[in-house]
Amino acid sequence: MKILHTSDWHVGKVLKGRPRVDEHIQVLAELVRIAEAERPDLVVVAGDLYETAAPGPETTRVVVRALTALRRTGADVVAIAGNHDNGAALDALRGWADAAGITLRGTVRTATDPVVTGRTAAGEDWTLVALPFVSQRYAVRATEMFDLTGAEANQTYADHLGRLLDALTGSFRADSVNLIAGHLTVVGAKTGGGEREAHTIQAYAVPSTLFPTSAHYVALGHLHRRQAVPGPCPIHYSGSPLAVDFGEQDNTPGVLIVEATPTTPARVREVPIAAARTLRTVRGTLDELKSLEPGDAWLRVFVREKPRAGLREEVQELLPGALEVRIDPELAATPDAPRRVSRAGQSPRRLFADYLTEAGHEDPAVSELFDRLHEEVS
Repeated sequence: MKILHTSDWHVGKVLKGRPRVDEHIQVLAELVRIAEAERPDLVVVAGDLYETAAPGPETTRVVVRALTALRRTGADVVAIAGNHDNGAALDALRGWADAAGITLRGTVRTATDPVVTGRTAAGEDWTLVALPFVSQRYAVRATEMFDLTGAEANQTYADHLGRLLDALTGSFRADSVNLIAGHLTVVGAKTGGGEREAHTIQAYAVPSTLFPTSAHYVALGHLHRRQAVPGPCPIHYSGSPLAVDFGEQDNTPGVLIVEATPTTPARVREVPIAAARTLRTVRGTLDELKSLEPGDAWLRVFVREKPRAGLREEVQELLPGALEVRIDPELAATPDAPRRVSRAGQSPRRLFADYLTEAGHEDPAVSELFDRLHEEVS
């Protein structure tokens, strides 16, 4: 059978104040075109469909239309909640999803709910353990379904996830293509640069040995960098189909196409997605920036000039795609700066002037603006 593996759409993402709905529509349209060309039997969306747990109507519309379009290609579609999603809200859509032939799993409801089965048009059976993101708070609650002892309830997050997977993968059969979809961090995998740090720390990391040798393929979401993870079975992150922040500008957005049978290892290949605008970080003085040809890329600009009023506006006039403008950290660094003296008793104007001096931002226009604002509020 053939599987299309995607994850971390993050629809609704705003980049430095700039909405990216149009980009997401283009990216997901390209993803659907890939599905139409590849004709997968199953599409797995491994979490983080949305950027926030409270998506707006337009964001919800984009996701629902994308899932519907993927289903119309003839593939079975299974989507799980990630840490950015509201699992309960995703479960609330299950009535619509079931009617549309789409499988949604937002939370672990029962001991059997995450196990999804199907059969391809060619008659191959498949079993998928669709495990949505489980926070530390709910890891114990989920595993209580399997009659834990008091000692077992005090084990670590990885222990609880391992117990869940052991119980759920007990449904795997020798004559079925056995799959796992999860939204989690695996020890040794590399972050993409734009993930939510609270859910990628070591306390949330699990070893790849949690996955059984009976799994033909593990489709992961959460880390935005496309990568394979060594383990007892094929384990892959598909990565995000677009770079969600400048920390991911060097990632290659795409989806994974997986082919597997009950008796052969999974074969995995990447299909790139190029619909989204690229992200770039550029450095230079104003004169150097004038010679840049950034195309339509979104830019993070490190300016090699001393701070002054209006500098940001000058850069954005030169480079309309500049979403973030900062003084180059290498220029602003002052490792040998003297220790600050006491400021007790000094006037606000004197304090602000000292701050500007220490920051290397001695601009009369800024000082005049401060004086005017201070006079107004005083």
